[in-house]
Amino acid sequence: EAKPLYERAIVIWEDIHGPDHPKVSTGRKYLAKLLKADGKDDEAKRQYDIAIATQEKILDPNSPNYASDLLDLAGLLKDQGYYDKAKPHYECALKLSEEKFGPDHPKVAKALNDLASLLDLQGNYDQAKQLHERALRIRQENLGLDHPDVAESLNNLAQ
Repeated sequence: EAKPLYERAIVIWEDIHGPDHPKVSTGRKYLAKLLKADGKDDEAKRQYDIAIATQEKILDPNSPNYASDLLDLAGLLKDQGYYDKAKPHYECALKLSEEKFGPDHPKVAKALNDLASLLDLQGNYDQAKQLHERALRIRQENLGLDHPDVAESLNNLAQ
């Protein structure tokens, strides 16, 4: 079973890095997903909430990974159904990615894709479609027509 393995990994990472580390947060996120899939919603929510609090603590606007960290936090919030809290983080990550890498970079496509997926969940289908189409174009131009990220964009656009 995966649960004790996740729990052991979290303990090791906490011992090495302390409780407020991205690896610990990621471990808790995966444990939460497993618990949710097993129907243990209360335990899953607890793990998600700890992961969210950790991500909020460790966000550093000066970090070169800030946009990626924002996407991680937004993803945790989205997974818990906190769509309105997730959206500004997705939007900020997109803006930062565009500023840092330019409007046609694969990292921008990732941020577009993540924001579009949230908009889909919120019922903003037209806006989501526009972002999915832009992400697809960026990925096709930068990665080629047969790249797995292109397939992800095609799949998301089809939904």
